Amino acid sequence: MSRFEWMVALRYLRAKRKQTVISVITVISIMGVAAGVAALIIALAVNNGFQSSLQASMLSATAHINILERNPEYGIANWEQLVPRLLKIPHVISATPGLYGQVALQGPLVGSGAVLKGVPLGHGAAPPELLRHLKAGSLDAFNSDSHEMLIVLGSKLAEQNSVPLNSRVTIISRGQLTPMGMLPGLFHFRVVGLFESGLYDLDSSWAFTTLPTAQRVLNLTDVVNTIELRLDDIFTAPEVAKQVEDITGPKLMAKTWMEENRPLLNALKLEKTVSLITVSLIELVAALNILVVLVMLVMEKHRDVAILMSLGARRQQVQRIFILQGLIIGGIGCLLGLAGGYSVTILCNHYQWLRLDEQIYAISYVPFQSRWTDGIWVAGLALVTSFIATLHPSLTASRIAPAEALRYE
Repeated sequence: MSRFEWMVALRYLRAKRKQTVISVITVISIMGVAAGVAALIIALAVNNGFQSSLQASMLSATAHINILERNPEYGIANWEQLVPRLLKIPHVISATPGLYGQVALQGPLVGSGAVLKGVPLGHGAAPPELLRHLKAGSLDAFNSDSHEMLIVLGSKLAEQNSVPLNSRVTIISRGQLTPMGMLPGLFHFRVVGLFESGLYDLDSSWAFTTLPTAQRVLNLTDVVNTIELRLDDIFTAPEVAKQVEDITGPKLMAKTWMEENRPLLNALKLEKTVSLITVSLIELVAALNILVVLVMLVMEKHRDVAILMSLGARRQQVQRIFILQGLIIGGIGCLLGLAGGYSVTILCNHYQWLRLDEQIYAISYVPFQSRWTDGIWVAGLALVTSFIATLHPSLTASRIAPAEALRYE
């Protein structure tokens, strides 16, 4: 586009006394585009933040693939033979046997239900990802040959039961059937560590101990009820799961992290779609404002356009002048919206301004995760919408007949 077209387009957008209404609507249009762009950036950042935070927390606390009994009966008895074979599958970096069950945890004053999980700990065993960075304590005590029973509690579980580090807790299990009836099993543990995953459900109910200890508490033989696989690429889970089932046979099944968390992932996907549709309506309103501005400008500049055409301006040039005006409005709105949207997301995420109830939402604050790629397509959407809004007014302006427009001047 030529310098002439830019000059005329910018001149028409400047405020004059008799064009006050057009100027006000122009400012409203710019703010409408800015609001739409900022809202889209913030909505996408919230959705990305929730998805990334929940996914990271879930995958740090749970396996990428869980091998379970298809019909739970007596547990997986041949797990020691399966683990070396599973480690040979491409993308598998660890295979951890686990045994978990419902128990009651009794602190000094109060108690609650809990999930006790036994995993390989101490003596060179690689700890689960969740226990590698404890909030308090350490796993060193599991390396000793002491017969003392040790346990690691979720931070919220310890807080609810008033159990500090290095204190004693009692685990009550279903026990054994005796001539006196079913007697509960009472086992005394020392708390050597507290973990925090960021997910309230895990931190408020899970406890970890060694695999042999869990088998003893749950009154089971050398069996496990899951083998947890971690992968170097979480998105290869479906392909790896098929190879796993070829090895484990028909009695066992492999469930990927996508299958286990499908309701949550689908909810996040639906939320993102609804947010895009809802917030995009703001862009539509801004486009209508641009349309109104240009229609009024064409009416106001009817005589000026006729003079320009009589002086030699081509119809295509006139059309580009009004297209430029719409794109300038959209471009300024985009820049303001991007600056505002990214500023809000960065500040909200850094200072954690929006707090949440952990018991309901699983995390303590609204996470924001901005992506530069979102800014590109959001700005592109705003500019395309602005361009479409300019087509009718610019075409109308280019069809002005100079002779008719100037006949009664």
